[in-house]
Amino acid sequence: MDIPHSFQEKIINCFGVSGETWLHSLEAKTKEIAEKWELTLENPVANLSYNYVINVSDKNNNQYILKMGLPGFDFQNELRTVQLYDGRGCAKVIQANLDAGAMLLEKLQPGKMLSEIEDEHVVIQTFCEVWRSIRRPLPNTGEFPTITNWASAFGKYIGLYLANDGPIPTEHVKVAETYIEEIMQTSTDIQLLHGDLHHENILYSNERGWLAIDPKGVGGDSHFDLISFMINHLFSKPNPKKLLKLRVDALLDQLSLDRERLLKAAVGLSTLYACWSIEDKDPDWKDTYQCALWFDELLNA
Repeated sequence: MDIPHSFQEKIINCFGVSGETWLHSLEAKTKEIAEKWELTLENPVANLSYNYVINVSDKNNNQYILKMGLPGFDFQNELRTVQLYDGRGCAKVIQANLDAGAMLLEKLQPGKMLSEIEDEHVVIQTFCEVWRSIRRPLPNTGEFPTITNWASAFGKYIGLYLANDGPIPTEHVKVAETYIEEIMQTSTDIQLLHGDLHHENILYSNERGWLAIDPKGVGGDSHFDLISFMINHLFSKPNPKKLLKLRVDALLDQLSLDRERLLKAAVGLSTLYACWSIEDKDPDWKDTYQCALWFDELLNA
């Protein structure tokens, strides 16, 4: 079974010893699930992140996606979210095994990613359509984490760099934390957010159009569900700062959102992403932090 070295490194950097243990058992667990669900394993998807995702087929040659993740809260939370979407705006779950960290999902065919569309205006319009389609109220069960829970990582970052000697200045981190608290405390509509809605997590289905995949499932103000998209695929373009502003302006126009709230949410969440990347030893934290600085410029312009 093909388990890329880059994927293994990412898992170990993120999850440490538990990730290493999971990797050692991954092949056996995957084959066990495949046998139990009568699936034929094919090839893994090209853009693996924090789950092992592989193309599979059943005995009738129907195509599916098998996702294997570390069993625990995050995997269970994603399953809850997909089940709540129930195929509306998001890929459907067929069956799952929480103990094994296994989820069988419908395969969106041809599965073209939004990142493959070159016209930025078409990309933004398509994103907005998917963003609208997955708006849901946050269930009052208390099972889902919130953006406020996520923001607790700021305290961990500051604790690691008490002398203000971290790669991101402590004063910026504190401002970002304040913005997130402000948006959450003043929100009149806390929703269930996808949590990672960007180009690679929006795929095209011939049967059902553009749909979201891989939701994180987190409670928060709807403005927070725009940030991953805005900062994605910027630095491969000729003028990333100009493109970021274009996305901000276009989203505000098409979705009739509040500019100050959006930009404060963007400063807060992009800074949080950068802190996470530093913790995971991901060199892309610099680009993410640069986006936070650009958002701050727009906010204070």
